[in-house]
Order: sequence, then structure tokens, then C-alpha cells
Amino acid sequence: MQNETQEKPKGNSLKEFFALGEVGGYFFRKKDPNRPSNINIKMMHGINKLSIAIFLAAVAYLVIKRFV
Repeated sequence: MQNETQEKPKGNSLKEFFALGEVGGYFFRKKDPNRPSNINIKMMHGINKLSIAIFLAAVAYLVIKRFV
């Protein structure tokens, strides 16, 4: 019981905060030959990538506008 109370709580580091694992994996992953490929899925993923890129650009613009 003492071991449970004496453990240090895990804190989020700056490296973990800026980790883009899933987002980076979405943009830069290899093609899976087992995944079905048709025009609807390609369009959906293209629009998703575009919306993520526009969102990140808007966040960067707001941060730059705020601090400059």
C-alpha cells in the first residue's frame, strides 16, 4: 500500500505535448495494400488532410498574431 502512495505522478513534458504521432502518421504513412481503394475514400482522406492543414495554419496564424 505504501508503494502506491509514494509513486511520483507522471507529468506531461513539453516533448509529449508537441508529439504529433497520430497526426504525423495520418499524413506520412505508407500505403496499405490490404486497404480498399476507391474514389470516395480517396476524396474523404484528401478533404480530411486539407482541413487539418488549414486548421493548423489558422492556429499558427493566431499564435503569431497574438505574440507579434
